[in-house]
Amino acid sequence: MPALPDPASPASQGPSRREDGLRSASPAAPPADEKVFLRDVVAPLLTDALGRAAIRGAQLLVLVVVAWLVVRALLAVEVALLAVLVALILASAVRPPVAWLERHGWSNTLAAATVFASLLLLLGGVITGVVLGIRGGWQDLAGTATSGWQQLQDLVHGGPVPIPVDADTVNAALAQAGDYFLGASGWSNAVTGLSVASEVITGTVLMVIVLFFFLKDGSRLWSFVLRWFRGETRAKLAESGDRAVGILGGYVRGVALIATIDAVFIGLGLYVVGVPLVIPLTVVVFVTAFVPIVGALIAGALAALVALVSKGLVAALIVIGIVFVVNHLEGYFLQPVVMGRTLSLHGLVILLALTAGSILGGVAGAVLAVPLTAVAWGVLPVWTDRYQSGQDPVLGPDPVHTGTTLADRVSRAQRWKYQLIRRQFRSRRSTPVPPGTPTPPGD
Repeated sequence: MPALPDPASPASQGPSRREDGLRSASPAAPPADEKVFLRDVVAPLLTDALGRAAIRGAQLLVLVVVAWLVVRALLAVEVALLAVLVALILASAVRPPVAWLERHGWSNTLAAATVFASLLLLLGGVITGVVLGIRGGWQDLAGTATSGWQQLQDLVHGGPVPIPVDADTVNAALAQAGDYFLGASGWSNAVTGLSVASEVITGTVLMVIVLFFFLKDGSRLWSFVLRWFRGETRAKLAESGDRAVGILGGYVRGVALIATIDAVFIGLGLYVVGVPLVIPLTVVVFVTAFVPIVGALIAGALAALVALVSKGLVAALIVIGIVFVVNHLEGYFLQPVVMGRTLSLHGLVILLALTAGSILGGVAGAVLAVPLTAVAWGVLPVWTDRYQSGQDPVLGPDPVHTGTTLADRVSRAQRWKYQLIRRQFRSRRSTPVPPGTPTPPGD
């Protein structure tokens, strides 16, 4: 007769507590009916057209939430962000003189300091001229424009063409705007408020400091960023940075030249017609030229209203004709020559960018929206080749790249640099590495 196991022995007590814990911690296999449910019910709901659309919609919502959080975070540091962006744009605009001085034997610090001081003197002179030109006649200009709008309303309302809006509503809005800009309380709150003044001073000082370091150590700072990446990613980032600097610099230099030419010719036209307040109007034309499309409309409307009040309807029509001719000469002849392919954006894209920029950042956002959009459009082809450029046998000519593109204007030295970056880590990977030697991370 076999011996019975001892009840006190571990074998007779069944599995140990450790085995119970391991068995309970291990995931249990789903039952067969659950597998059938997942396969026959859940999987078809997720893999059909509606299910894929729902998944993409959920992903899109997550991306929208993330983008909204990023925008909120950037708006929380709006002063610092605007200072860095303005400094980057100005540094891109004056980078060629710094490089020219360095090629002719100047040290990096001396070249940067010379261009930096010259730029500050130029900006200071422009700002002083704008303030002096508009300070004495701003109230007269705003009051005359308001009177011109009211006179235009009376003229059109009494004529054969009715006004599609209520005149009383428009007059009330104009009165509120006039009280804000001309009244002591509105002017004080808008210009001399403590918080606004402190933000402007802080942003200006930060912009000046960042601008100097961008001019002096911009290449070193960009090299520091590129060294965190390898191979193809580093090459694309390097090309993106070169394109961004070229677009921003070309845009600022081109817009400044076009604004100067517009202000000179429109100011001469206003002087010949005999419109008063020529200097404030010329300053308004110069300043608003930095906002494409919308700026020209604002300046032309303001000049026409002043001419309507002071010289009558014929003079106002002549002023509208002068503004129309100058802006069309700029759009069809001057801008393609001066700016080239820097601003290859459709007018609708520019209007949408201006709207989004003004909503997010006010006047500063409207001014910065177009160059930043141009940079995004210029950098996008570096990271994707999905867009088909050139002639298509079915679709016809390319609506965007009608001539030379930014990729065609890359210098031979830049192309060689990008190829060297791509080959740098390929050669390292193809070369046998001794045991124990650390290898760089992948792309």
